[in-house]
Amino acid sequence: MVRILYAAVCAAALAAPALAQTSDAQTARTVVLKERLVSQDAVVTLSDLFDNAGEAGEAMLARAGAPGEPVSLEPAYIQREAARYGLTWANAGGVARVTVERAARTVTPEALAAIIEETLFMDTGDTHQVTLSAAAQTLAAPVDSLGQPRLISFDHDARSGLFRAEMAAWPEGPARMISGRAVQVVDVPVLVRPLARGDVIGESDIEWTRLASDRVRADMLTRTEAMVGQAARRSLREGAPLRAMDVEAPVMIARGETVALVYRSGPLILTARARALQDAAEGELARFVNLQSNRTIEAIADAPGRARIAGPTYTH
Repeated sequence: MVRILYAAVCAAALAAPALAQTSDAQTARTVVLKERLVSQDAVVTLSDLFDNAGEAGEAMLARAGAPGEPVSLEPAYIQREAARYGLTWANAGGVARVTVERAARTVTPEALAAIIEETLFMDTGDTHQVTLSAAAQTLAAPVDSLGQPRLISFDHDARSGLFRAEMAAWPEGPARMISGRAVQVVDVPVLVRPLARGDVIGESDIEWTRLASDRVRADMLTRTEAMVGQAARRSLREGAPLRAMDVEAPVMIARGETVALVYRSGPLILTARARALQDAAEGELARFVNLQSNRTIEAIADAPGRARIAGPTYTH
């Protein structure tokens, strides 16, 4: 009897694994690979690969790549690990490699350039325009990281403008080398539309643009005050910096216009009609012909339609 009981116990023990496997096979959940595979943290789990992984989704398969970088896994390895947790992936599409991206918080090239421009302004007091050597240069930080990008080291050659900088996407992040060109620039006012000769420049006609400092000429207008209210001396195109010779005071009295000539001496005021022999801006001395005496007189354009005679100035 003892031998019979012992044999029965052994048979039950040997049969137990087989029964467990059969039970697992019967309860295995079929899963389908997600269209986009992304890991939110430093590890790749079954839930990163499959939507309906259930509690098995917490099982870790591998370390994820660096933020923004992918990691590739063998399909056979995934199938084995999934089976360990009661999941069946048939790989019906015949995927050769499974690539999982690491989610990241991206630091754009514009943000990197702004940090370098701010550093140069604090160091030199001058404004610089930064262009990265690779337009697509970015830094990536973990989505759960805190803090702003950090400039670790910076080397700039003022003559050539070339720079090299070590930067980290977040305060504790690894250093990455960023290179490019930083050129000192000056903000100058330019026209937002073309102007014809004689057009008067208004505030709405002006916007600001940046020029490399070595392109700014001594006669270039760099203040809006030197442009607003001035007239175009010739046709002017939009977007181009203006020089002092491009503008002039607007014509207040046009050539051929009939005006009132005013002579004032103490309480005495004399007025006569005259014709302008040339264009005159406000406050500008010009020649007029007195329509009564037919004499040429020099007078100052005082207001629209009026010129002021400072004293006896008959020229003939």
